[in-house]
Amino acid sequence: MWDFEHGSAGAHFEIAYTIPSKCAAALAEDRADIGIIPAVTYAEIPGLVILPRIAIAAKDYVRSILLVSKKPLEDVRTVATDISSRTSVALTQILFAKFYGGNREFTPHIPDVNEMLKNHDATLLIGDSALQISLHDSPYYLYDLGHEWKRLTGKPFVFAFWAVRMDALQQQPDELDLARTFQQSRDHGLEPESIARLARDWGPRLGLTEAEVTTYLTENIHYTLDRENHAGLQLFLQFAQEMGLIASVPDLRFLGPVAFGGARK
Repeated sequence: MWDFEHGSAGAHFEIAYTIPSKCAAALAEDRADIGIIPAVTYAEIPGLVILPRIAIAAKDYVRSILLVSKKPLEDVRTVATDISSRTSVALTQILFAKFYGGNREFTPHIPDVNEMLKNHDATLLIGDSALQISLHDSPYYLYDLGHEWKRLTGKPFVFAFWAVRMDALQQQPDELDLARTFQQSRDHGLEPESIARLARDWGPRLGLTEAEVTTYLTENIHYTLDRENHAGLQLFLQFAQEMGLIASVPDLRFLGPVAFGGARK
């Protein structure tokens, strides 16, 4: 979002902020034209195209998608799930069903780790709630689900991407190149001075050090939908279909020509 908040890109759009699952709902209900959506919801909303070469993905450890458990994974039977992102919930369901011995009981919950663990063996935390969990002195078992997916499948994981409603493209100004606008914003946000500013701004808000925020933004999150990430996304959607989480594996339709180039963080 760098150019939308610090540059001129925002002048072309009316911007609203919410959690990813609600971004998807806004697209589905025709209340938004463009949204960054959980990957699994793309299969459920007709008439969308993906903005190419942009994603929120992880090549391995993601840090912000954590399963916090009172027990080892094989002993977990009940899981409270953060309501922020359906893709992370689907990933958890797939990992248990395919790799950890079968289905478990999942209950949606407002993210509060202490409340979630009162009546459940484990809890799925997403985003800020996960980042605020200490990896060094937690009394719980901690499982990074980006790493678990990579360890078990050999592939990276795509959590979200930008999608646009096709009927909205007809109203797009001729001079506005959507894909380029969003790609440039991503690139400008990844420049060292931008990362440093984000770390200064967000560290105190989250109770993290600037170094922790910098590491998260530059090493944990991968921002390009490259060939490797595309393959991981396809496998995830295949598993989701096999489990009945989605009706079918959708064709991934992109805005304009797509060339899967090299990866960039």
